[in-house]
Amino acid sequence: MNHFRHPPDLDPFASALDAVMADIAISVQLPPGLHAKAGGRYEAIRDFAERPGSPLNGRILRFYPQGSMAIDATTSTRGTDDEYDLDIVAALDLDPHSGPDAVLDLLYRSLEGYPTGQKVERQTRCVTVRYADRMHVDVTPAVRLGHGAERVSHIFHAHPDKPASEHFHVPMNAYGFAEWYRARTPLERRFAAAFNKRLHEAYGMEVRADAEVDEILDQVPIIVKAVATVALQLLKRHRNVAYAGATGRIPPSVMLSCFAGQASQPGLPLADMVIRLARTVASALRAASARREPIRVVNPVHAEDCFTDRWPENLAQQDEYAAKLTDLADGLAWIKQHGSSLEDIQEWLRERFGGHVVSTSVRRFNDRTGRAVQSGLHAYTPRGGLYVPSRPALVGVGGAAAAAPARASAHTFRGGRRW
Repeated sequence: MNHFRHPPDLDPFASALDAVMADIAISVQLPPGLHAKAGGRYEAIRDFAERPGSPLNGRILRFYPQGSMAIDATTSTRGTDDEYDLDIVAALDLDPHSGPDAVLDLLYRSLEGYPTGQKVERQTRCVTVRYADRMHVDVTPAVRLGHGAERVSHIFHAHPDKPASEHFHVPMNAYGFAEWYRARTPLERRFAAAFNKRLHEAYGMEVRADAEVDEILDQVPIIVKAVATVALQLLKRHRNVAYAGATGRIPPSVMLSCFAGQASQPGLPLADMVIRLARTVASALRAASARREPIRVVNPVHAEDCFTDRWPENLAQQDEYAAKLTDLADGLAWIKQHGSSLEDIQEWLRERFGGHVVSTSVRRFNDRTGRAVQSGLHAYTPRGGLYVPSRPALVGVGGAAAAAPARASAHTFRGGRRW
């Protein structure tokens, strides 16, 4: 595995903005406990689908993750804070030219009667298993073609309410894309250790405060490995909030994942990576509109696999999303350039990442700052300065050592002067 090593003295979250953005990403992450549970459900679904008597008994070649699950970029789904959509490919031993409707029905019948408490639904390209805890797993049937790269396949499109003449096969190489993405986003050791330490602590897992990078990497499961992936999760969350009340299709996650792989720059601070990714996508959307055509993003390892085959439906949709991304990038760049207090930017963040998530993230940020102050370590003030231990240490309310804030320079956010 390729590794990218940050300079040993570099804290990935030395910037208060990077720290808050990381906390927002942690709030929309698949929690470590559910991450482990997802793996168990993945295996349970396969075992049930190929049980004796199932119409797919002996016909499943392999199950493998695709999409966000394959690249560790799972986030809460549109309009929610605690529902997660996981994607699995079921590679089947069938004729690749099988009728789409027949293949989807075959998979659906193999999962009918899945253990009590779960709901099974047939979709246009997959079968969905819904769990009571708001996780759902989309199982997409695929049949490998007899030529091309490893796992180049057909998946099947058959809307239940459309005639067979409107059903078709869709080229796909999800496995190859995930391999390409992982190669473009190598493990960033210091970032991964810092982010995953915070992620596990947020869900009650103790991680020694003074643990070194290697100790943390050994101690906790590394769910997110690269800054580009966290930036991708933040961009997906921004999209989900922006389109929470919309009907119809929204900018596809796999398109954003492809741009994240292209824009990846190991070692870049988190907020800078979000800005870079948002501008990359916006620029590509505007360039397509300038050509008077919808954007076309294809799998970099299999050009027949088009990631934008169902979105956008028109140029206005891609122009609208480009404007939303530009607003996000411009706002973050303004904050970085001019400095703003957390108090000033909270409402702006809520509008773009969701009220509950931002409130949780700010509370987590403030709790961490408070602990740092009490332990005599430096931390951020709500106004952007650094807390430093007072001399001599004063005892505050409850017996905790007080700390004095270092002076912060005047700054504004969108015109409001703050000190």
